Amino acid sequence: MLISTAYAQGAGGMFDGSNAMIQFLPLVLIFVVFYFLLIRPQQKKQKEHRGMLDTLRRGDRVVTGGGIIGTVNRVTSAEEVVVDIAEGVRVRVLRSTISSVLAKPDPAAAREAAKETRSSRRGAPRDKEAANDETEKA
Repeated sequence: MLISTAYAQGAGGMFDGSNAMIQFLPLVLIFVVFYFLLIRPQQKKQKEHRGMLDTLRRGDRVVTGGGIIGTVNRVTSAEEVVVDIAEGVRVRVLRSTISSVLAKPDPAAAREAAKETRSSRRGAPRDKEAANDETEKA
C-alpha cells in the first residue's frame, strides 16, 4: 500500500530498445520519402545543369535566367560567357545564370554557313543556277 506507482511501472519504461525503434520509425520513413521525392531529383537536376554549363561552347543558343535569348559568341573564362543578343550587341553573363541551352549547332552546318558567308562576301555566286543567271544577264 505504500508502494508508489512510479516503482510499479517496471524497469523498461519509455526507452526500451524495441519501443524506441517503433517511436522513431515514422520519422525515418518520412526522411526516406523526402529523400526520394525531393532531395535526390534535385541533386540529379543540378548535376545535369552543371554538365550542360561545362559543355557550353561557341554557337550554342541559350536562355539566361532573366529570359534573354542569345547565341554564345565566346567563352571567356570559367565563369563568364559573351552572348550575342542582337546584331552587334554582346553581353557578358555569368555562366551560372544560363538556365538552358535551346540548340547546339551542327558542326557540318556551321562549316557550310561559313563557306556561304565567305563566298557571298567575295561576290561569287552561291550555286550554279545563280552563276547561269548572271552570265545570261551579261
